[in-house]
Amino acid sequence: MAVGSLSAMTTDQATILVILSATVLLFLWGRWRHDVVAVAALIACVAVGLVPSAEAFSGLGHPAVVTVACVLVLSRTLQTSGAIDVLAERFLPTDRGPTVTIGALAGLGAFLSAFMNNVGALALLMPVAIQLAGKQGLPPGRLLMPLAFGSILGGMTTLIGTPPNLIVAGFRAEVKDAPFGMFDFTPVGLAVALAGVAFIALVGWRLVPDRERTGVEDFDTGAYLTEARVPKKAKAVGMTMRELEQALEEDHAQLVGLVRNEVRIGVPRGSDVVRPRDILVIEAEPDGITAVLSGLGLELEEAVEPKKDEQSEGEDEDENNTRDNDIVLMELAILPNAPIVGRSATQARIRSRFGINLLAVSRQGRRSVKRLRSMRLQAGDVLLMQGSSEAISEFASHFACVPLAERALRIPDKKHALLATFILAGSIGLTATGIVTAAVAFAAGVVGVVLARLISPRRLYDAIDWPVIVLLGALLPVAGAMATTGAADLVARALLEWLAQGNAIIALALILIVTMTLSDLVNNAATAAVMCPIAISTAASLGVEADPFLMAVAVGASCAFLTPIGHQNNTLILGPGGFRFSDYWRLGLPMEIIVVAIGVPMILLVWPL
Repeated sequence: MAVGSLSAMTTDQATILVILSATVLLFLWGRWRHDVVAVAALIACVAVGLVPSAEAFSGLGHPAVVTVACVLVLSRTLQTSGAIDVLAERFLPTDRGPTVTIGALAGLGAFLSAFMNNVGALALLMPVAIQLAGKQGLPPGRLLMPLAFGSILGGMTTLIGTPPNLIVAGFRAEVKDAPFGMFDFTPVGLAVALAGVAFIALVGWRLVPDRERTGVEDFDTGAYLTEARVPKKAKAVGMTMRELEQALEEDHAQLVGLVRNEVRIGVPRGSDVVRPRDILVIEAEPDGITAVLSGLGLELEEAVEPKKDEQSEGEDEDENNTRDNDIVLMELAILPNAPIVGRSATQARIRSRFGINLLAVSRQGRRSVKRLRSMRLQAGDVLLMQGSSEAISEFASHFACVPLAERALRIPDKKHALLATFILAGSIGLTATGIVTAAVAFAAGVVGVVLARLISPRRLYDAIDWPVIVLLGALLPVAGAMATTGAADLVARALLEWLAQGNAIIALALILIVTMTLSDLVNNAATAAVMCPIAISTAASLGVEADPFLMAVAVGASCAFLTPIGHQNNTLILGPGGFRFSDYWRLGLPMEIIVVAIGVPMILLVWPL
């Protein structure tokens, strides 16, 4: 920052900049969730008097926050209606080359994310992408990254496509008579999205690292699952299943089943006692099998692969369990902000509550079967689960995980599909015509889907991504403090003096690049909240319109392509694609260059200075 700016800095300005710097560093550290960090920043601002205590939680009532919550509910309703499954079946080619297939997949992801939650659009199409990758003979990542990037690009094309657009529209309302409208983002966003999708389809997918990830069909279960018979004098005789599991954990193994009197029990009760002639199905690394057998006095029965037809016999002796008549292996990817993130299998009570087994975890292409019970799970991890399909589906729904296996097409209820589409279109229409504000229009849509019984009241609240809502509600007052203290003006002046040299076009490009770079490292909604006051102050210092600078923030905040942490979609494909942290820049860097090359001229054309 320039010397003159430093000497003119007030105590309040220095304090808010220190708080924001600490907030960004905590975001980057990643030890605490983003919403917790945002609330901590808000409390710090209240403690030092930068935000009045009576206004501390005013951000939760901000129109952008309300609209984000309502759009998430309507997106969930659209998903559950089955209409999107039909759309994917009709518009995704299955017998064309990679260029056409990837272009159609990324294009469909972009279209859906313009009107629904980006993560929801990606989650719906991920199983389809993995299926298409198999048909094309390509690694899953070659289709997953284009799909993720396409859905990110589509979000910038409408007001409701992504939370940053709603935040930018809210800041615009503070400097103008009205916020940005429903399709004010479309000319610039659509041009960037079309250029990005075209590049991905023609060239970009070839830049994606060729990472092979072990899937269910390739998982060498025979090397990990072993049947061991219990002799009469074995040390294991008389032990409860709970005690047995604790003993197995010492050798990095786990019990995944029991065969007793020719009846297979998928998940034995912890209080059950091991009997002679029981056959224990044990999962362990090959080098740990010997220690397990000798330590418990077991005899090797035979190495087996768990097949559906072999695991469908018998009935669990626990009266609370259902028949194991459809034991399957299924992969699940953990969504960002899922309830299971940061918890272990033991803490989530996967076996006792759902009656399923966690066999392995794939993280950034590396598979682990050791210490699964105590391993803290992360967003993007791929879990290999064993159990009944119904129990695994219940677990996936409860803990926000995405099945990666090919799904049977849901046959939608035509009435529900039409109602969901009509209600969403009605809310969009009300917003576009300006009859009511976006918050009111989409809140009315939520009331409509509840009255039409398209979603139950309990599922309504489950559909809302509460960490994002808390993040926005906490950071908006902090961003307001940045403006009221003059810290935003200070940063804007330093930016102009150092780099832009008073040139408005250079300053516009800098705002876009800085926003995009910050979004690669920090949550995009948080980035938009921090950068909007700076953009407004920069425009005021130059004596030009604020609209093009706010639009630059909207575009930059939506385009996080360099890392897996900048955008939730990038995090979600990390495990399923077998990617590493450093894999994203190969396609991401050209994408961000395209965004700047197309975005800046289009902003200047549509929103003149």
